[in-house]
Amino acid sequence: MSDGVQYANPRASGLNAEGLAQLPGHLPGPLHGPLVGVEWLAARLGVPGLVVLDASVGARREAEQRIPGARVFDIDGALSDHSGPLPHTMPGADRFAEEMRALGVHDGDTVVVYDGAGIYSSARAWWMLRAMGFDRVAVLDGGLPAWAAAGLPLESGGPAPAVPEGDFTARPRAGFVVGSGEVSAALDDPASAVLDARARERFSGTAPEPRAGLRGGHMPGAVNLPFVEIQREGRMLPVAELRTAFAGLAGERERLVFSCGSGVTACVLALGAELAGYRELSVYDGSWSEWGLPSERPVVTGANG
Repeated sequence: MSDGVQYANPRASGLNAEGLAQLPGHLPGPLHGPLVGVEWLAARLGVPGLVVLDASVGARREAEQRIPGARVFDIDGALSDHSGPLPHTMPGADRFAEEMRALGVHDGDTVVVYDGAGIYSSARAWWMLRAMGFDRVAVLDGGLPAWAAAGLPLESGGPAPAVPEGDFTARPRAGFVVGSGEVSAALDDPASAVLDARARERFSGTAPEPRAGLRGGHMPGAVNLPFVEIQREGRMLPVAELRTAFAGLAGERERLVFSCGSGVTACVLALGAELAGYRELSVYDGSWSEWGLPSERPVVTGANG
């Protein structure tokens, strides 16, 4: 972070879109939900105890610009388990803690995650941290595009400077990340709903899967809520609209399990559901990359259900 970067005045914008109170003193302040706006972050950028993580994937991971001081949360690389054939699966607790410490994350820090697409892979980083017992984390609404559109400073050049090692402790939570067995049980459970974040054409089986060797279609009993449909211009829909979207598919069911292609955009649905007030949430780590493989796991085509 260069000394010449200028940041927004924390008193200039008042409350942000989420109604968060102004920053007390010099501390990052409490998070009042899983989402923060660019005004909230700009007012606190560079404050001790605040860590910003860039969780971009694919081509956006190689972007030349970033939010000043951001550190790379590499879902394509070290922050996935590459010991098996499935992409983007959770690393073990020890490995995760090691990577977080290398990123300089401390147990008492406040973490904001973003990505270069808006809200895409940042939700995966948020959910992974939550699954490892870390709650002081939020997603930047609109991500890097919203930050740049607001005229806020960007940093370019080589890798971010090295940081002192943190003391992050992984405390894995049961049920946050589940396997195919738990998903099968949820499909048979009238109190649970399985929501698929893939595009409607992939869900129905009318479009081919982007990964070779996978069957087209969806799990019998699953319902489709493409992750892009709970966003508007790269930002999450207002809470009332999120509640309507989820209630229309889940009905009275309160246990929600999310799937997608490889466990990344399923976490966007988890973010939306948490904003909407749901609390019994799980992400299917293997997602369609596992379920869609040739096997005895049932697959159907067509619309929801």
